[in-house]
Amino acid sequence: MSLRGLSRHEAPAVDEAALTVARDVDVLLAAARALGAARWETYLAPYPDLLRDAPPSDLRAIVRRVRAAYGPKDSIADVLPWVPCMTLRDDLDNLSRILNRAEAVRD
Repeated sequence: MSLRGLSRHEAPAVDEAALTVARDVDVLLAAARALGAARWETYLAPYPDLLRDAPPSDLRAIVRRVRAAYGPKDSIADVLPWVPCMTLRDDLDNLSRILNRAEAVRD
């Protein structure tokens, strides 16, 4: 089960979902800056570019790292606006499902 060697243009559904997540992260990054939530700003800052440019084989690890912001005791949703946080969470889960499907088809 690997997407290694696959280019973004060869997996348009993966690319589209990753770009959607990148836009979601951009929204929350702007909110973190506006609210002075430096911790979450620092946490989110590298992900928009990674989500836009990383090869499909790297996206699963990126999804896990961003999804880790939704911890049971310490969650991004406790600090940043609820609706964009839930949109990001749902889009991350969708990207994960799309990656699973792409890997299954590739095998």
